[in-house]
Amino acid sequence: MPVLIGTSGWQYRDWRPRFYPERLPQRSWLEHYVRHFDTVESNAAFYHLPAPETFASWAARTPDDFVFAVKANRYLTHIRRLRDPDEPVARMLENMRRLGAKLGPVLLQLPPNLKADLDALARTLDRFDDRLRVAVEFRHETWFTPECRALLEERGAALCLADRESRPIAPLWRTASWGYLRLHSGTAEPRPCYGRSALTTWGRRLADLWGPDDDVFVYFNNDHRACALRDARSFARAVERAGLQASRVPGAGDVGAP
Repeated sequence: MPVLIGTSGWQYRDWRPRFYPERLPQRSWLEHYVRHFDTVESNAAFYHLPAPETFASWAARTPDDFVFAVKANRYLTHIRRLRDPDEPVARMLENMRRLGAKLGPVLLQLPPNLKADLDALARTLDRFDDRLRVAVEFRHETWFTPECRALLEERGAALCLADRESRPIAPLWRTASWGYLRLHSGTAEPRPCYGRSALTTWGRRLADLWGPDDDVFVYFNNDHRACALRDARSFARAVERAGLQASRVPGAGDVGAP
């Protein structure tokens, strides 16, 4: 399986007309997006959990092999802070299942002020179906311990590798047979785009951790000025230079300059 490369969402006004034609209505943006990418991360689900019908509509409007990663709703991660996870996880799963076979990993992004609580994390991970992939993005340093790593490995959950300002903000741990990487902001001009050196380094890091038969999901969250679109294309080349296969990304003529 190739390294699946996409962006964190697709409904960004900054992408018009750099990516979306000026006269293309917003209701058709998803169809335009999937002509250029094989995956997307639903970042918007963090703010408002889509209704089951919305997930079903997304599934109906995308190719059979398209993959949706879904960022868990903040009610679980930021309001409940992983406490009493049964109901919020069950509700998310009930809605997300309407994606069918197109449902990929679920991302748990934890608050930056949430310190390590391994019991709460274990209870939360145990609420997810064993067949569903879960990645966890920690943002407090107390989580980066051997005990936490062991817990992720036991549950088959992936530590979400993350980058901000072209620097890793999490340990380069492989805790599952598959990987998940989020690239938030680079330091190239114009900001927050990534430069070739940073993307080349990340391509090599992925190749050091995973092989050509492993599943790795990569999402660019630096949507401002359409950097995410340009960087996804550049990163595909970096991945291939590192010896891995990359998924479909926009061609050189499909994205305007940031």
